[in-house]
Amino acid sequence: LLATEDPDTKTRRLNAELANGRLAMMAIIGMFFQDGLTGSAWGDWENYVDSPLRAFENELGVQAPVGFFDPIGFTKDGDEQSFKRRRSVEIKHGRICMLATMGYITPEITGKFPGFLSPSEGLKFADVPNGLAAISKVPFTGWVQMIAYAGFTEAKANYDEDVKNTPGDMGWKPPLLATEDPDTKTRRLNAELANGRLAMMAIIGMFFQDGLTGSAWGDWENYVDSPLRAFENELGVQAPVGFFDPIGFTKDGDEQSFKRRRSVEIKHGRICMLATM
Repeated sequence: LLATEDPDTKTRRLNAELANGRLAMMAIIGMFFQDGLTGSAWGDWENYVDSPLRAFENELGVQAPVGFFDPIGFTKDGDEQSFKRRRSVEIKHGRICMLATMGYITPEITGKFPGFLSPSEGLKFADVPNGLAAISKVPFTGWVQMIAYAGFTEAKANYDEDVKNTPGDMGWKPPLLATEDPDTKTRRLNAELANGRLAMMAIIGMFFQDGLTGSAWGDWENYVDSPLRAFENELGVQAPVGFFDPIGFTKDGDEQSFKRRRSVEIKHGRICMLATM
């Protein structure tokens, strides 16, 4: 009922086996952890009464479906001051990355300012490319101005005081966004954290895409030197991720090593599907 000689059906079924095996490998590890911590593979989180994460599980940013996410264990000591400092840093980085992401996107959509960026050097705004290529075009005095402004902002923000009180609360109440309604305020602050986290991932993705293809919107086809091309048409390369090798196991393009890892992946996937069932 499963074996077939039809090439399209066979490819689809083998891809499904790989995808299900990958899911099962994640699932069985999750079951092991849940069983070990709560006494059952279906154990209620409420049973894990010794968890230091309970100190922070009701904080802002603890959102479905992940809940409180700290796989490395930064908060396992339950230190409130350390948690506040990290939350303050997370909010700050999120805000910077939201601005940076919009800075990448906006010139592509709306165009650039008219006039000169540097009249003394005859440099127009239109002459500055978008993305990483702009780094080499901005004059030295422009960098001095930007760094000085960033330093001034950092000094005036007084993040030490921020950590002592409410992380991220700089005393600014933007019109139309600030509210005294507790439910609305909580929802908006959670939204800020979620969008900031997304923006941190987005801007790093834009940097990589820009660096590899020459544009933040660059086509993967432009990255002709990629060793991953040797395996991008293999089984298991599926949307939306495509060929996924963040650690770079296949960067040497070695076909034998790829086949050995694929064999191990399939075997582990099959074992984990059985174990999960």
